[in-house]
Amino acid sequence: MKLEFLGHDERYIVEQSLMNLFPLEKPVYGPVQPGEDDWCRLAAAETTACCVTAELRYRGRTAAGAFTAPLTGTDFEKEGQRRHAVAACFYLAFQNLYPQLPEEVRAAEKLTLPPWGMLTGVRPDKPVTWALMEGKTPEEAKNYLKEHYFVPEDRAALALETGTVGYQARKRLDQRDIDLYVGIPFCPTRCAYCSFVSQSVERSFSLVEPYVKALIAEIRSGGDMVRSNRLRPRAFYMGGGTPGILTPDQMDAILTALEESFDLSACPEITVEIGRPDTITAEKLAVLKSHGVTRVCVNPQTMEDHVLAAIGRRHASADTVRAMELVRAYRFPHVNMDLIAGLPADTPEGFRRSLDKCLELGADDITIHTLALKRGSRILMEGLSIPDGAAVQAMLDYAAPTLRAAGFVPYYLYRQKYMSGSFENVGWSRPGGECWYNVDIMSELCSILSFGAGGSTKMVEPGTNHIERVFNLKYPKEYTERPEKIQQNQAAFAEFYQKYVPET
Repeated sequence: MKLEFLGHDERYIVEQSLMNLFPLEKPVYGPVQPGEDDWCRLAAAETTACCVTAELRYRGRTAAGAFTAPLTGTDFEKEGQRRHAVAACFYLAFQNLYPQLPEEVRAAEKLTLPPWGMLTGVRPDKPVTWALMEGKTPEEAKNYLKEHYFVPEDRAALALETGTVGYQARKRLDQRDIDLYVGIPFCPTRCAYCSFVSQSVERSFSLVEPYVKALIAEIRSGGDMVRSNRLRPRAFYMGGGTPGILTPDQMDAILTALEESFDLSACPEITVEIGRPDTITAEKLAVLKSHGVTRVCVNPQTMEDHVLAAIGRRHASADTVRAMELVRAYRFPHVNMDLIAGLPADTPEGFRRSLDKCLELGADDITIHTLALKRGSRILMEGLSIPDGAAVQAMLDYAAPTLRAAGFVPYYLYRQKYMSGSFENVGWSRPGGECWYNVDIMSELCSILSFGAGGSTKMVEPGTNHIERVFNLKYPKEYTERPEKIQQNQAAFAEFYQKYVPET
């Protein structure tokens, strides 16, 4: 699509909006020429406000939009207000264009009215949490999403629910509270939808043992840093990849290092995302139980065997049933299961059967993901057929009322780029079954100290939007060979707290 800017050069926000509104279009910049089709002209003028107008032409139809944003506060705040005005104007022009487009054009170009309005970020409920922290009422917080970002009522209500949980979670944290994450970047096989930097155990079995040794060394070093800076762990999460590929002895060694390195007396939540059902054994669960693990996560993704085959999983639905029987026998306080709406070869009917089966198996926390089309995934590289937006909508339309009827409520929410239908991922739990680590990381409420290859350590200045990040080396082999990078990251974490969160 040709994009012409007058009085501004807000390329980034317009490109994000273009991806949200016209997913198949690529930006081309320059003046619109007579006779051209498929273009948008965005003009901005400023006084005490930023006034933006838009002319939009697409497939022979034309529409316009206008938006005005007051300019107040610091130069940084004003820049944000300008960006918002440009994006809002583009969205309003699209909203006026959409009813004019024939259905066949909408289908061919994958055009829909975005379920989250003009929001393009991964945390659509974060404005709600901040509004509540500023003293706004729940209704005011919800209306802010509707009026400022044009979010429809149903999604604004969902964001209010999860954003309120984020607000409650923030009140439980002190300034020097942190969460801990351990990453296991190995999987039995690579799923068709995955682009995560993980190693297939079949091809890299020899890397697992040295990786575990390097990981334990990093955990012990991190424990020294946390104690010396008087930080307090509040939640622990081991994820992946697939932590279930570890042997019982490797799991025991990692969790022992965790217990010996950190004071976990204020950490009531210890979660291990075992992952694939075919990696779960009684011996591994016994190790987790002996270390006081409070939550295990079993990730079937679907209970339809032909869908499992289509995405490259080796387990069958019967393996999930067997794994959940084992998990129940060990009486873990909380059990999470994950499903994905929109997988190759799935249907709304198949998704309904999968969700009904997960409820029958007794999980008290169920996360409903929407398929994200990631670059580098086999789905895109091989052009695998996936359900269309209407089918994914039908899956999600079944999930929400069914989970609510079973006593579940939504408690965390996030989005990803290139999601089918531009929908969302939602964590649902029965009251008391919330995983606070999920809330903390998605609402960016506290720092996350990350261990392992591919890990991202997030440093959050309490009560602000100031966030800094440091990244571990991506690949297990280079992670095991460069311990100096680990020391640099932990030093940066300590320096952040010394600078922004001084002890009182």
